[in-house]
Amino acid sequence: MLKLSMRQMKENQRGVIAAVRAGGELGKRIRDMGLVPGTEIKIQGRAPLYDPVAIRLMGFTLTLRNNEADYIDVTVED
Repeated sequence: MLKLSMRQMKENQRGVIAAVRAGGELGKRIRDMGLVPGTEIKIQGRAPLYDPVAIRLMGFTLTLRNNEADYIDVTVED
């Protein structure tokens, strides 16, 4: 198992959220979107300039800016 920030994940790579390091309003907003430890995710795709990133989780697609994805640690298979 390897631990990365969500921003470092490749397209179509799957993982499980290990931690959300953002605090305050940003951390609350991230967790309110369903991005909490233990949630399985898949990187669905990236915009042409690699920002934002599209994430598939719990049956829906969510997009995040890279600066938000930096605060989310994910465990992935090697």
